[in-house]
Amino acid sequence: MAQKALAGATVALVADELRDVAHLREGMGRPSASQRDWLSRGLDQPGGKLPLFDRDGKRINERTIRACIEQGWAEPWFANPMKPDWLVCKLTLAGRKLVSQA
Repeated sequence: MAQKALAGATVALVADELRDVAHLREGMGRPSASQRDWLSRGLDQPGGKLPLFDRDGKRINERTIRACIEQGWAEPWFANPMKPDWLVCKLTLAGRKLVSQA
């Protein structure tokens, strides 16, 4: 009897975890327009380097960069010794796939 109760509790925990994962995935794969624009600019760059500035010369919003890193679409590449507060990033494979889709 105790084993059935334990098995039922385990199934319930696994089901809860699967719902949590599904909920997290709902927001993934849908970048904002600014995120998609930033990520797409790395497609033609060596190593997938992402720009620090937009097409008008304005610095890319740090929230855009951090959101893309959190989603796994970009990753920090190296520290910039001249500007340590700047995030120099490159596309990940997931980011490349995302912006290569039509």
